Amino acid sequence: MGKYNDLDLSKWREYTDIETDSLWIIDKRDNSGAHSGSYHGNFVPQIPHQLFSRYTKKGDWILDPFMGSGTSVIEAQRMGRNSIGIELQLDVAKEAYDRIVTEKNNDVKTKIIVGDSQTYDLNAVLNSINTDKVQFVILHPPYWDIIKFSESPNDLSNCGSINDFLDSFGKVVDNATAVLEKNRYCAVVIGDKYANSQVIPLGFYCMNLMIEKGLLLKAVLVKNFGETKGKSNKQGIWRYRALASDFYIFKHEYIFVFKKVK
Repeated sequence: MGKYNDLDLSKWREYTDIETDSLWIIDKRDNSGAHSGSYHGNFVPQIPHQLFSRYTKKGDWILDPFMGSGTSVIEAQRMGRNSIGIELQLDVAKEAYDRIVTEKNNDVKTKIIVGDSQTYDLNAVLNSINTDKVQFVILHPPYWDIIKFSESPNDLSNCGSINDFLDSFGKVVDNATAVLEKNRYCAVVIGDKYANSQVIPLGFYCMNLMIEKGLLLKAVLVKNFGETKGKSNKQGIWRYRALASDFYIFKHEYIFVFKKVK
């Protein structure tokens, strides 16, 4: 098997900061430097940091089709990885770019694109940067309609049904994995949803979609889900509601890791 990371296994005992267990307990978000927790729906930088450490090398190309506030791009720059970030909304992409360039690493390339990841011509993008494949894809889509990010009909948070959401997400997956190098990896960061008195298992729906597309499931990771803006300072209320009813409070997100074998 080809080398897909920079880890020196003769020094494996020194990698105490790299997770190898399937349960990730992250107590505090890394808000250092250009990282910011102000964007509604972004993920903690420790997630891409862990994934890039395990599945990429310096100089590799990382593709993020749901760039948002640029968390993965910033982390890629810090770690010496080239990156492509695609964001549907111009204003969000502009704000992300303004922060990303404050930590610009001249040793790597970073390309920010405003467009729809379902249909954007990624081969043309790769041609413009003189490469033919990316080595890792990180996907952090909207958790369906939990947070509405824009008015665009192409925004996955505006999908009218779970089937519409999965269809749109599947188009992004097809487009992104088409330019992923064979025998390299991709990851999906996703949570679940509660609606109409039942759990909507978005995570497992997305996991199954990836498997159906021929990707090999390599890891099912569970990350603790800290306090959110929607539940800020309302822990007691949510605990009361849970005790008074028949549900549990979501405290987890999934990180599914896949390998492209075809």
